[in-house]
Amino acid sequence: MRFSVRERQLPARPAPGAVLAEARGVRIRLGGREVLAGADLTARSGEVLALVGPNGAGKSTLFAALAADLAPDAGTVLIADRPAGSWTPRELALHRAVLPQSSALSFPFPVADVVAMGRAPWAGTAREDEDDTAVAEAMRATETEAFADRPFSGLSGGERARVALARVLAQRTALLLLDEPTAALDLRHQELVLRICRDRAAAGDAVVVVLHDLGLAAAYADRIAILSGGRIEASGPPGEVLDAGLLTRVYRQPVEVFPHPRTGVPVVLPDRAH
Repeated sequence: MRFSVRERQLPARPAPGAVLAEARGVRIRLGGREVLAGADLTARSGEVLALVGPNGAGKSTLFAALAADLAPDAGTVLIADRPAGSWTPRELALHRAVLPQSSALSFPFPVADVVAMGRAPWAGTAREDEDDTAVAEAMRATETEAFADRPFSGLSGGERARVALARVLAQRTALLLLDEPTAALDLRHQELVLRICRDRAAAGDAVVVVLHDLGLAAAYADRIAILSGGRIEASGPPGEVLDAGLLTRVYRQPVEVFPHPRTGVPVVLPDRAH
């Protein structure tokens, strides 16, 4: 018996704590230089994992490997328990959604149409019936409803960033990979984006987010991986890995770390006395 496209098996919701993406001993060379030197990392359902580190540390390279956008020279990347390279592009799009650092479109598509592009992987499946709901929920979460009819090309950088995030959310995959999603945003919308990450993790997704703001990572991530020189220097809960000595060495900038007086969350500041 032949099954229609709508009847084919689609990804099931992951069990709590399930590993949705994993890097094992990943090494990557670019331009004759080793930019990742044996990285091991797991992204689990129900968690926000933040990748932090100075410029050139290897964050975006590791991110690209986890997204299956960059094949490792050595080691293995698994997505949903399968080697990343064994998935077709459409299969990958049903398992993981990727937000790159920048989003550009050559044509002046309306914002609502750009968000709806996130639903393309589900076309012809039983879940295409969710399209309208998924788009509406994503735009509401990212506060982009007010300019749904405006052309994407006419938006500010921060507005474009939120629309791009809405597209990723509309895709409704269990693995979200977000590369510097707060870079172009003001304070309010930085907090909004990280609250969305927490909400997605609470709903059972695995969220991997590249951040430069250590305060945001400390406040919202379940685990933080600190990269330096292509290696993961530390990985674990914020209270364990945000060590003043380690951060001072990694960032080559004296820092101080102390608990927030009300929440106890680690606060990381430059030690300007030195």
